[in-house]
Amino acid sequence: MHFKFAWRYFKAKKSTNAINIISWVTAGVIAFSTLCQVLVLSVFNGFEGLVKSLYSNFYSDVKVVPAKGKTFTLTQAQLNKIHTLPGIKGTSLNIEEKALLQNTEQQTVVLLKGVDSDYYKVSGVPQKMYDGVFNTGTADNPKLILGAGIESAIGVQADRNLFPITVFLPKKTKSNNPLAALSEGNATTSGSFAIQQDFDNKYVITNLAFMRQQMNYKPDEYSALEISLKDPGQTDEFTKTLQKTLGSQYKVLTKYEQNMSLYNSMRMEKWFIYAVLTLILIIAAFNMVGALTMLVLEKRKDISVLQSMGADKSLIKKIFLTEGVLLAVVGAGTGIVLALIIAFLQMKYHLIKLAGASFLIDYFPVKLEITDFILVIFTALIIAFTASWFPAKKASEQMFNLKT
Repeated sequence: MHFKFAWRYFKAKKSTNAINIISWVTAGVIAFSTLCQVLVLSVFNGFEGLVKSLYSNFYSDVKVVPAKGKTFTLTQAQLNKIHTLPGIKGTSLNIEEKALLQNTEQQTVVLLKGVDSDYYKVSGVPQKMYDGVFNTGTADNPKLILGAGIESAIGVQADRNLFPITVFLPKKTKSNNPLAALSEGNATTSGSFAIQQDFDNKYVITNLAFMRQQMNYKPDEYSALEISLKDPGQTDEFTKTLQKTLGSQYKVLTKYEQNMSLYNSMRMEKWFIYAVLTLILIIAAFNMVGALTMLVLEKRKDISVLQSMGADKSLIKKIFLTEGVLLAVVGAGTGIVLALIIAFLQMKYHLIKLAGASFLIDYFPVKLEITDFILVIFTALIIAFTASWFPAKKASEQMFNLKT
């Protein structure tokens, strides 16, 4: 019953034109806000998916690191026990440390990562070669795979450089002599990789045996164990099982936990923008309060007629609450339809371009998620219901009066 009255009031022409104008302006502002919210959230989803895909090429599904210090000991018996766990696709051991690379007069500090022969099972780096081949060499003949940014920093072409690069690494020693605490070795380059600037400007990859030899590590001493899973969806369950298997001396990290600061900052940016756009809806709510208040004043006689026919305060309140919700539904519905049209056009034709040419793609990526639509609709309805409450309450408290 209350919906029928609300719908009649919504579509009927008001005697005061200002009420119509304010109502449609309110619906327009709600439509614009929901349009912006859906599009912005979808673009953030697109960028988040793109960044995750880039980082997944470098980081493994699960990573075991020491709970304290830089290294841990992992025996063959422990490795055999880990390999018996269900769901493992591949494992790779590595040693990672800061190093100084020097080429004639140019030098740069890098993160040097020594990997074993199974590295290709847990990482996408071997498939992301920019120049040359993925060949880490041996302990006696080490090869370096440079990040594309490192390649430029030391002035070499990784696939053509025939001259050795000097590698300085901290050495595990009890000597008080500073010079004895550094190892110096020579290595040639075999290629370069390009994934993302965070990796390209920081990492260099070599073989595990060379790192162990230069840093004087024990045969079963490592920086990390990286694991890839057959089903990444089982990561959380697997990490709990592996943590129980290894004990408290080790820390087992998921791909998300390895990049927690990045994902948290992206998520905070997304919800901050959402909160700012919600302020537009709140501004629209003030217009809604004005429009409904003026409607209540115009329909005083109608309210009295309904009261004379037995309508109680609850029915009167529901009528005007529904009127406000209808404004929100029409506005939000229009905004969402427009957002869907723009999003599909962007996904198919890439109409809106990114400024500059330094990114991997030249257009804004868009990814639609049903949870975003639910959130936007729910937000619009809550704000509309709150804004409608005060005029509706005022209408329900109006004294019965049929005088003209």
